Amino acid sequence: MKKHFLIAVLIGSAFPALHAQVSLVNPVPHQVTSQQQLLDQPSEWQVTATASVPGYVLSAVAECSPQQVEKAAFVLRMGIKGDKAMKRYGKQVPEHAEGYFLQVTPEGAVVVGADARGLYYGVQTLQQMMSEGRLEVCRISDWPDVAFRGSIEGFYGRPWSHEHRLRQLDFYGRHKMNVYIYGPKDDPYHRAHWREAYPDEEAARIKELNERAKLRGVHFYWAIHPGLDIKWNDEDRQHLVAKLEKMYDLGIRSFAVFFDDIWGEGAKGEKQAALLNYVDDVFVKRHGDVAPLLLCPTEYNRAWSSDDSPYLRALGEGLHPGIEVMWTGNTVVHNIYKEGMEWINTRLKRPAYIWWNYPVSDFVRDRLLLGPTYGNDLDIASLLSGFVSNPMQYAEASKISLYSVADYTWNMQAYDADASWERALREVLPSAASALRTFATYNEDLGPNGHGFRRDESREIADICTRAAEGDADAVRALDAQSSLLAAAADRLLQDKENPLLIDEMRPWLIQAKVVADYGRTVCAMHTAAKDKWPAANFEDLYQQARYLKRRMYENENDASQLHAYQTGTKLATLRYLPAVDRLFTRLVEDYNLQHDTHFDVVSDYAPYHIESTVTQLAMLPISVNGGEVKVTPSNEVIKWAPDSYFTIRCERPTRIAGMDFNFGATESAKDFKLDICLEDGEWVDIPLLHYSPTDPVIHTGDELGGKTVTAIRLTNVSGKELQYFFRHFKISR
Repeated sequence: MKKHFLIAVLIGSAFPALHAQVSLVNPVPHQVTSQQQLLDQPSEWQVTATASVPGYVLSAVAECSPQQVEKAAFVLRMGIKGDKAMKRYGKQVPEHAEGYFLQVTPEGAVVVGADARGLYYGVQTLQQMMSEGRLEVCRISDWPDVAFRGSIEGFYGRPWSHEHRLRQLDFYGRHKMNVYIYGPKDDPYHRAHWREAYPDEEAARIKELNERAKLRGVHFYWAIHPGLDIKWNDEDRQHLVAKLEKMYDLGIRSFAVFFDDIWGEGAKGEKQAALLNYVDDVFVKRHGDVAPLLLCPTEYNRAWSSDDSPYLRALGEGLHPGIEVMWTGNTVVHNIYKEGMEWINTRLKRPAYIWWNYPVSDFVRDRLLLGPTYGNDLDIASLLSGFVSNPMQYAEASKISLYSVADYTWNMQAYDADASWERALREVLPSAASALRTFATYNEDLGPNGHGFRRDESREIADICTRAAEGDADAVRALDAQSSLLAAAADRLLQDKENPLLIDEMRPWLIQAKVVADYGRTVCAMHTAAKDKWPAANFEDLYQQARYLKRRMYENENDASQLHAYQTGTKLATLRYLPAVDRLFTRLVEDYNLQHDTHFDVVSDYAPYHIESTVTQLAMLPISVNGGEVKVTPSNEVIKWAPDSYFTIRCERPTRIAGMDFNFGATESAKDFKLDICLEDGEWVDIPLLHYSPTDPVIHTGDELGGKTVTAIRLTNVSGKELQYFFRHFKISR
């Protein structure tokens, strides 16, 4: 943290009942000089603004709590650098786009922006300072480190609702994020039907979103994804421009073109560069008020490219200067490092625009990601043209991370991930921040996944978990207390009314947290029963209770009535807490069996199916059971199947199969694979694969599968070459 900000923080020591009001501001400001004096927030103020102050800034002032009254004692003066009335403050305004200078005295406040958006951000800082009814006498000089900061709705799954998007834009304005990129994969007019115009009702909603974005100082980017079926001819060029013109007519002035997650004809770098240049010439430059184009390339991470990639060279050398290119880092899901930025910038011949795939969870749909936002280098601001976060389908829950993304991209050197996270929790649920914090600590890690991206989890109880798993009595008591805290937090949150949208998003995991906590308390009670030599019946009852609770966890994960759309389960506490409780359970049951000559099962888990695969991207995909269907979570990226690589599902016990089908996003793909099933006697049997029609991408099995009882199902690439296919669904019917 910078030394100049410590002045503001230390006010809390001088005023024990209060704390410095600047500490309420997010993102953390760059330069603060405090007089160590706190004032009551004025109930009314006189507002004077120069003629250059835009309407959306005046609207932001009107949303502040003081009433605007002529000749009020407290005066708020506003303007933009260069305005005659603001001349005396000109040298104190940062020489940065979107910067501002703010001064608070007992007589009033002055806000001067380097530009209109900077003035808006200065007003947001003033409003945040007043959020607890006080003001701090101080001067703030502030600006963003990264020019474009915000989010991209670019995940697979259920798109955000219109209400959620409006709330997001309000949130971005408060926290000085200036970009929202609209690119939900499941919007058909963005991707599958990109040539077609939106129906009137949907067009009206997008227009409303754009108007709200302007009111919040946010660039609303509308993204189009033509890569699935684009034809490199003049007809499709005109289709693309015509669609952009229709969006322009809705008031949109910022546009992105996506070519991610495709292969084949649409993935040619030189063709993409030529198309973007054409759009730049005939659309962007012709209008004159359109922001520079933003491209999401096909090779959007280092793992899919090479040091001498012809694709990246085609973009770097072919794209017009000013067209921005998005990048996810060294892999699809990865933290952003300085070395990696230097690598890609050299090839693109421009600073890359980061699409950070966090806290997105569309590849781990059984997880909520509520932990601290950390891992990116703090010295890369000058290497970025922009930084946007791809969030979860859960818009309110994503605000925990987005709050910190705003903080990080504004002032990298001062960024403190843990402190920012603590403030974020209070921001999204002020009245129950403590309960949310407890729950969030068990919802941080992504678990095993095809991208290998993990987060720490339950750090504060790491030692307790380690010692409890070994049977340490003090640690077991502490683990029991932590279990009770988790249960109480879940109860508190389930009845919360302050942010019902957030609670609705978290509800499946909150219900599961209750069962997880009950399981932990039950196993701790087993330890007490064994240590204090309770009657055997007590231990055995607790044993059966623990086994039942494990089965409940499994049933919750596979109860479609409890899950959100696209959700595949409800996993939490899997990095430390549950493994520790499981190991303690095993230790206790092993000891009990030895002492009482019993044969209770020492494993508490219930997992009837698991995956084995030589395809790295598939090996750690989650698998779930819903009713009579066994489903593998789809993978969002193109899957690369090496020759002879295989994908196997093994059954815990013999399972009777009625049928199965899978969709790899390509017609006539059945010929590339061989399906085998393993019967109860260990014999492997081939099962024919077919498409019902030449245009059907779904692969079905022949009648030979129906009614067979199997212990494993194996799919192998027998094409003799590397295959690149999607993995849209994989389903077994029992």
